[in-house]
Amino acid sequence: MEKPQGLFDVRRRTPETRAAFRLAGLAVTAGLSVGVVGIGAASAETLESALARAYAGNPQLNASRALTRVRDEDVAIAQSGYRPTVGVNVQAGVTQTEGNTLSTQAVTGGRGGQNIAILTKPASAGITINQNLFNGFQTDNNTRRAESGVYSQRETLRFTELSTLYSAVQAYMNVLSDTATLELRRNNVEVLEEQLRQTRDRFNVGEVTRTDVAQAEARLAGARAEVSAAESQLRTSIGIYRQVIGVEPRQLAPGRPLDRYVPASLDAAIAVGLKEHPQILSALHAVDASEAQVKVLEGALAPQLSVQGSVQQFYDQQIPNTQGVAASILGRLTIPIYQGGQEYAQIRQAKETVGQTRIQAEFVRDQIRAQIVSFWGNLEAAKARVIASQAQVQANEVALNGVREEARVGQRTTLDVLNAQQELLNARVNLIVAQRDRVIFSYGVVQAIGRLTARYTAVPVALYSPKTHFDQVKDLWYGVGTPDGR
Repeated sequence: MEKPQGLFDVRRRTPETRAAFRLAGLAVTAGLSVGVVGIGAASAETLESALARAYAGNPQLNASRALTRVRDEDVAIAQSGYRPTVGVNVQAGVTQTEGNTLSTQAVTGGRGGQNIAILTKPASAGITINQNLFNGFQTDNNTRRAESGVYSQRETLRFTELSTLYSAVQAYMNVLSDTATLELRRNNVEVLEEQLRQTRDRFNVGEVTRTDVAQAEARLAGARAEVSAAESQLRTSIGIYRQVIGVEPRQLAPGRPLDRYVPASLDAAIAVGLKEHPQILSALHAVDASEAQVKVLEGALAPQLSVQGSVQQFYDQQIPNTQGVAASILGRLTIPIYQGGQEYAQIRQAKETVGQTRIQAEFVRDQIRAQIVSFWGNLEAAKARVIASQAQVQANEVALNGVREEARVGQRTTLDVLNAQQELLNARVNLIVAQRDRVIFSYGVVQAIGRLTARYTAVPVALYSPKTHFDQVKDLWYGVGTPDGR
């Protein structure tokens, strides 16, 4: 009887199996170019276009932009202290007065006097203007505090942008790697099914024992469980992709590292990060805002000087058919002496807040430094893992071919072949993960130094400028409509 061909013989696979194997191999060698849904390559989503989608439509990023616009109005609120307040008052009504007058006879006991009834319609209209002249520079310092708050929020917005784009990179690469891993595991099931069929054929002719069949069956059952787990992981990654980027993933093009924006050395990366990272800059602006708040509270102890002008037009105030005009200009000087000590406590409290924000800024510096070191180490490790995993895959391929040939002549068992196949599968999965991490951590380093922005990395999307809205509202004297028409 003709002896069955070698175990896991590629020549014995169906065309579909060979196609699946080539797809999995392409994912490993060509940079995870795997599609979730098979559509034309012309409509493939690239990592850059996915970042553009996230930049334009991510809800968290848009909410941070809205909060930045909220903070812009703080400057207009603070600057209102420079401007006068104007009020118009109008009064109108009806007055009925009744009584009698006393004559000389009425006074001496005789009869006399006259009943009177007066109907008047008193009315007045006037305008009052109040202008602050000096308030201990509270308006100046309130404006400075508001501007520092705006700058701090802009840096917080930039950090949200960094985090969003990095999350988009992670989501994109996870879908790619999970898809490639699923294809590898599905292909492994097909190979193990072929292995089980060949093992049963050899058992039927007495070349192997029932133990070999059971081993092949067990390995196939485990591979099917791994496929189910891989499918679940892919569905999870697709859900996160939809959450971060805003659309379902379709045909995804290979993701490539962002090495051109990675500094040449760790020291250079740390220097850039400590100078440019938005969290550090936001913390420094918070220090400025807290220092300005101290000045605002100290201004409450200074004399307050203001002037008030008013003009009133009167009608029928006491006598019908009369009118008059009253105008006044008043200056008011208020010198606080003692008001229970509240102002002093608030000043001391604000000074402690300044100290706290300075300590927080130093903590943020140390935190950013640690993040840069961590991402840099992860990137270097990922580079090394890619090289090692490629060598591991090549070696396991050679080993598997050798074990197959030795099994054909009876020098290897079924378990040896199964183990060699599993080692090759694990090596290919490890290579996919290493390639994914290679891309993600290159973006991670750029994010950690504060440069993973749409502007710096030239993401193809219309850029949002927070300064545009600030310039539109900072000097507005009136109006309830927002610049976007709401």
